[in-house]
This record gives sequence, structure tokens and C-alpha cells, in this order.
Amino acid sequence: MKLKNWNLFEIIWLTVFSMVAIVLSVVWEDNIFGFSVFISGVFCVVLAAKGSIWTYYYGMYNSIAYAWLSYQNGLYGETMLNILFFVPMNIVGWWAWRRKMKDKTVIMKKMDWKGLLLMITLCAVGTYTYGYWLSTLDGQNTPYIDAFTNSASIIATVVMTLRYREQWILYFCINFVSIIMWVYRFVDGNSNAATMVVMWSAYLVNSVYGFYVWHKGSKVNGIDDQVVTSVS
Repeated sequence: MKLKNWNLFEIIWLTVFSMVAIVLSVVWEDNIFGFSVFISGVFCVVLAAKGSIWTYYYGMYNSIAYAWLSYQNGLYGETMLNILFFVPMNIVGWWAWRRKMKDKTVIMKKMDWKGLLLMITLCAVGTYTYGYWLSTLDGQNTPYIDAFTNSASIIATVVMTLRYREQWILYFCINFVSIIMWVYRFVDGNSNAATMVVMWSAYLVNSVYGFYVWHKGSKVNGIDDQVVTSVS
């Protein structure tokens, strides 16, 4: 991963949110662990937007650390999602992207309307069924919000592994809902919640940027269904 391959916006964006996280960690007496979850997550999503395979290295630590943080906050759906799905999918995704690299490039694709409709339908069904089950667990907070972030994250991760730009539509929704979820935890007085609100806000900004980059790339040379983009 070479910083010379980063543009000015990416450097400023990463620097601003990192500084904000540091300030909030001090003001709200957050711990180093919460900050490490934030910063690893930010690098992970920025690198995903850039199409860099390094996203999976940062993603592995973030998945494990965020799972522990979620468990401490009674978000059992988030805990299971990260340990049982994201950890192995970091390995699968890394392998899948490596197989499609050529001269340090990754091939990305655009999903057709049938695929988009299937993606939305699976997300809706997953949210309802998983949310109902989570609501039966003692100590579970915001079950249907937790279920949505879980279901949408699973689908978005699969879509990302397959290199479709539509992952960013789901990630935008996931990030927005996750902000609300952690605001609830902040109101309840959790010490790490403030940093998580900032982290998901950073993800929200990145999801817009990620879709812009991938959509713009799909128009290169008049090709709509795939694009080759540089990997750091």
C-alpha cells in the first residue's frame, strides 16, 4: 500500500476523520481499543473504495475487534455477523480478488436490474426473519436494526467479493442505520459509542465516494459492465 497512489481528497478525508476520532476519544475518555476499531475500519473501507486488496488485511482485524465491542454492547447479531461471516469472508474475498488481478489491477463489474432486485428482496426477507429471531434473545438491543445491518452486510460482502459496484448502495444504507444504532448506545451511556458514531459517519461518506469511483470507472472507454482500476 503506497500513499503516492492516494489522491488529495482521500488523504484529507482520512486525516480529518482520524483527527476527529482522536479528539473525541480524549474528550469522552474513550479507550485505545475503541480507537483501533475506528481507524482499522476507516482504512478498510477507503481501500475498498480504491479497489485495493489491502482492504482485506485491515478488514480482518476490524472484524474481530468490532465483534468484541458489539458483544459488550448487547449487539449479538453484529457479534455473530463479524465472527461467523466477516472473518472467513475476508479470506474468501482476498482469494477471489487475487484471482482477478492483472498487473496489479482488479476487474469490477456493474450489476443488471435483475441482480439489483434480487439483492433488495434478499435484504428485506433477511431483515424480517433474522430480526424476529433476535427479538426473542434476552439482552438484545434494537433487534430489527441489528438484523438489517446484518442481512445487508452479508449481501454487500458477497456483492463486493464478486466485484459489483452496487455494493455501495447497500453500504450507504448500512452505514446510515448503524449511525442510528450507535446513537442509541451513546444515549445509554456507553463509553465507546461516540467513536463508533464517528466511525460509521466516516463509512457513510466513504460509501458515497466509493460508488462515485466505481461508477465513474465503469464508464471508462465506454464499458458499462466492467472496469479495471489500480490497486495500491
